[in-house]
Amino acid sequence: MYAIIETGGKQYKVRQGDTLKIEKLEGNPGDIVTIDRVYAVGTEGDLKIGTPTVEGASVQLKVEDHGKGKKIVIFKYKPKKNYRRKQGHRQAYTQVRVEAIQA
Repeated sequence: MYAIIETGGKQYKVRQGDTLKIEKLEGNPGDIVTIDRVYAVGTEGDLKIGTPTVEGASVQLKVEDHGKGKKIVIFKYKPKKNYRRKQGHRQAYTQVRVEAIQA
């Protein structure tokens, strides 16, 4: 069984037992977070698509860890004008494991 969920403005296809890094969520490691924005739930031969979400469907995620992603560098410049700006960014994430999919 799999589900398509939305969290942090992004959509993910998840199965039970999957581990993924998503935008930072509130909660401590070991907490269970419930996601209600489930757009589709599917099994081997059956697919249930919501309008826009599937009624009564939810996905339970267990928070494993919080962290920061790889650093990206933002560099702006204008040629011949001595304008240079360098800035770094590390996006905060939460690592979660899919515990259960209720459809």
